[in-house]
Amino acid sequence: MGLVVQKYGGSSVADAEGIKRVAKRIVDAKRNGHQVVVVVSAMGDTTDELIDLAEQVSPIPAGREFDMLLTAGERISMALLAMAIKNLGHEAQSFTGSQAGVITDSVHNKARIIDVTPGRIRTALDEGNIAIVAGFQGVSQDTKDITTLGRGGSDTTAVALAAALNAEVCEIYTDVDGVFTADPRVVKKARKIEWISSEDMLELAASGSKVLLHRCVEYARRYNIPIHVRSSFSGLPGTWVSNEPREGQKVEHAIISGVAHDVSEAKITVVGVPDKPGEAAAIFRAIADAEINIDMVVQNVSAAATSLTDISFTLPKTDGRKAIEALEKHKDAIGFDSLRYDDQIGKISLVGAGMKTNPGVTASFFEALSDAGVNIELISTSEIRISVVTRQDDVNPAVQAVHTAFGLDSDSDEAVVYGGTGR
Repeated sequence: MGLVVQKYGGSSVADAEGIKRVAKRIVDAKRNGHQVVVVVSAMGDTTDELIDLAEQVSPIPAGREFDMLLTAGERISMALLAMAIKNLGHEAQSFTGSQAGVITDSVHNKARIIDVTPGRIRTALDEGNIAIVAGFQGVSQDTKDITTLGRGGSDTTAVALAAALNAEVCEIYTDVDGVFTADPRVVKKARKIEWISSEDMLELAASGSKVLLHRCVEYARRYNIPIHVRSSFSGLPGTWVSNEPREGQKVEHAIISGVAHDVSEAKITVVGVPDKPGEAAAIFRAIADAEINIDMVVQNVSAAATSLTDISFTLPKTDGRKAIEALEKHKDAIGFDSLRYDDQIGKISLVGAGMKTNPGVTASFFEALSDAGVNIELISTSEIRISVVTRQDDVNPAVQAVHTAFGLDSDSDEAVVYGGTGR
């Protein structure tokens, strides 16, 4: 039996009973002959509660201290889980991200992993212990300060450790039984996928699917780490995410893998931009220098009378204020008229590798949205994805309409959400 990395989300360890249930599952894996490394998130909504508390104390918390605060949640989880495992007769050692050798860059609140040097983890495993690592955190290579990886960063911690330790699989335990064709909170007839390619999963994750963080999938694809998404609340098999199907695994060659949605983005429109070379570059350089990632970009046709155009783009709501401030600083240099900010939008994405070779997918997608009375504001496409921006209130009916239009509905209400608040 090889080494297994298991990651448990906040809903799985939300209370003492959940922690004891998770401890039993970990011990069972150990008894089956595996070496086990566990990555754990903060309990329930602890991270959200810490964020709320910080904002009550300071409207704009300092990045370094904010990270010090947020990492407390995972440290609580890892210590309690180690205690629960010891009560079951097995030895467990808990480690913070820095103790586990998770080395990051110096960007607070959304650091990227540079390297993993899991010397202490290997020692713990060699001594017959179960290693428990606090997810979502690391230590800066340059400043030696504690850093956090951004929301959902525990997934990335788990896959990075799996790659560094040459694990045979990274098991991501959550509050649903796997990856579904849509969010089961929105589409009750969403169908579980037994296997999905890393490429399709990457598109779903980047488009708003909450089961896996896109950085985690990107890391797994690069280092060829198979991911098994499962529920910690049931014993059912989950969804395998890998570059190639496992031996003997049945693969459904579907045209469409799923429908994802995202309501965490906002839209900024730069109004009255001079239509000449270099203007778009100046706009997006200002955004890049503020360390903000953007998603969809659309430029309108220039008005013949004024030679001015509008450029719209989407970005995380959490970066909205920073982006507006960055652009206002360069207003005179760029020469635009004004900025419009809209955070009441939502994105719906249709994902599937079969789209490349099946005509009519785009037409069916837009017909489904039209039949549901959904108006479209922005459109973006890739070889295996179509994304549109709509009003936030239209997102749920749009997802349901598209899911049904492409025959993705299950014959029964298969999708079960065992826990979690969706915050």
